[in-house]
Amino acid sequence: MSDPAREPVTDPDTVPQEPAADAVRLGTPVGRWVLLTAVLGSGMALLDSTVVNVALPRIGTDLDADLPVLQWTVNGYMLTLASLILLGGALGDRFGRRRVFVIGVVWFALASLLCGLAPDAGVLIAARALQGIGGALLTPGSLALIQAVFHPDDRAGAVGAWSGLGGVAAAVGPFVGGYLVDGPGWRWVFLINLPLAAVCVPVALKHVPETRDPAAHGRFDVLGATLGALALGAVTYALIAAPDKGASPWVIGPAVAGVLLGAAFVLVEARRPDPMLPPGIFSSRMFSAVNAVTVCVYAAFGGFFFLSVLQLQIVVGWSALAAGTALLPTTVLMLLLSARSGRIATRIGPRLPLTVGPLLCAAGMLLMTRAGPDAVYWRDVLPALVVLGLGMVVLVAPLTATVLASVDVARAGLASGINNAAARAAGLIAVAALPLLAGMGPDVYRDPAGFEDTFRRAMFWCAGTLVAGAGLAWWTVGTRARARGRQCCRPETTYHCGVSSPPLDPGDAATASGGS
Repeated sequence: MSDPAREPVTDPDTVPQEPAADAVRLGTPVGRWVLLTAVLGSGMALLDSTVVNVALPRIGTDLDADLPVLQWTVNGYMLTLASLILLGGALGDRFGRRRVFVIGVVWFALASLLCGLAPDAGVLIAARALQGIGGALLTPGSLALIQAVFHPDDRAGAVGAWSGLGGVAAAVGPFVGGYLVDGPGWRWVFLINLPLAAVCVPVALKHVPETRDPAAHGRFDVLGATLGALALGAVTYALIAAPDKGASPWVIGPAVAGVLLGAAFVLVEARRPDPMLPPGIFSSRMFSAVNAVTVCVYAAFGGFFFLSVLQLQIVVGWSALAAGTALLPTTVLMLLLSARSGRIATRIGPRLPLTVGPLLCAAGMLLMTRAGPDAVYWRDVLPALVVLGLGMVVLVAPLTATVLASVDVARAGLASGINNAAARAAGLIAVAALPLLAGMGPDVYRDPAGFEDTFRRAMFWCAGTLVAGAGLAWWTVGTRARARGRQCCRPETTYHCGVSSPPLDPGDAATASGGS
């Protein structure tokens, strides 16, 4: 008899345990259409996560915007995405994964159109927040389609192909963004999503079977999602406003409100029968520790990739295309080596990679301080990005594997979703806080000399955060996670290039359940 505690409830990675009569095979025409649909949808979100940063200086110039507007251009999207991504997966389970995915793609495309047509900064920020809602629907939905539709024997191959092709989209994002900004203009960074959606939606409606989780039940945790979004939003506003307004009521009020809303969120999640973020999952010491490490490293990544593209354009004087292309080594290294890193970590355990990886990343960020007005790419920029990329290669795959190994198989998909949301929230706070910590004023990006000085201070803050993450991993992550990982499940998203969050990963539920 099976153990009820290990039975799947709402996670798409565990549905179905036995192949359905109409399960899709990867090598069939329908299988290829389903894979294309999932890749197009997730590719839109991955592309957006990398192309927008490249366009920030031109957006600021064109809209006569100050640094807080550029921060909100990034954070408006991250705020709604991080707050709603768990709820988006639950909606797909209940109302149909294809339906919610298609709604997400259409929503994302319409919000992208509004971003591209935005006449001023306010409209752009609002449209970016709407984009994040669409991203919260389509990002988990693209993986859920594969997990629910494909035959168990082909599921790992389909997820691997999905993660690899999605990684390509993330890798070429900065290059595409730079080309568009220097060519037709920054608005095309958003408008490029329209043709992708125009292909994705009809293919999904025609070729992707609809699936639901028959075990999904209970009310949606709309209150929890709302409280979480308001708490993050209030704290983010206070941090972004502080350099200009100082310790005024306009800063202290939102900061206090954010803390109180965060406390209310924790209380609500503890008392709800079906919470979006079940507190019980944090009873695993390993899960809690690895998520704390995730917050440290992705806070540093969020700050680095936000500021480094500005540094290369404002201080070094490169074009958007040159600045975007300069970042390619980091994502290419991740694409080429992430699968191998995951295999090595399986043999040696997660403790060493989760310690060494952040330290390498910290060294890369410190090397980036050499990128000044007379910087030469091969001498001053490339070494920093290679070291950073190698650190991310060492770090990301073991991080995902340890998250999956720290919980029961039935909660692997939920654990990955929480880890992904935690990373995005960390990046959100870092983009808001780092200019404050580094002493960047609202108009600093218009002054190359002033920006260079504050950029260097910001890199030391990022490196310090990574060192803290490495120390935390060394003291809290043991080799026991490796053994448990073999008993539970292993990652299926072997290729990953996203710099804003670790991959969403359902874990190898078929293999794990078969061995239980």
